[in-house]
Amino acid sequence: MTKNAEYILEIINHSNEHLSAEQIYLRLKERNQGAVLATVYNNLSILYKQGLIRKISVEGCPDRYDKIKRHDHLVCRYCGKLSDILLDDLTESLQKQVGIQILSYDLKISYLCEECLKKENHHLHMEH
Repeated sequence: MTKNAEYILEIINHSNEHLSAEQIYLRLKERNQGAVLATVYNNLSILYKQGLIRKISVEGCPDRYDKIKRHDHLVCRYCGKLSDILLDDLTESLQKQVGIQILSYDLKISYLCEECLKKENHHLHMEH
């Protein structure tokens, strides 16, 4: 593994946020001034294919990257805010339902975050 790949993996594993490639790039530049964005994308792709990081895709937002530790996500349908949630591991239940061995699954639950819910309620009251 290259130094940049090690740094990127460390950045993701020590972050409590769900970082985009651009955010990872800015943090990497603090450690390696010569880093370029293409290096970040290439290393993210390799780390993802090796199963060392998770990629979270949300429509209308850039892909974000996360540590491998088993957990699921809440995604706000309006603003795309992403939050970790810990649910019971559903692997066995899902395997029984689909009848095949599952390597992993990525559960994203859509909801409206508090800020968007307030905006939505505000709009409803304004219309009446």
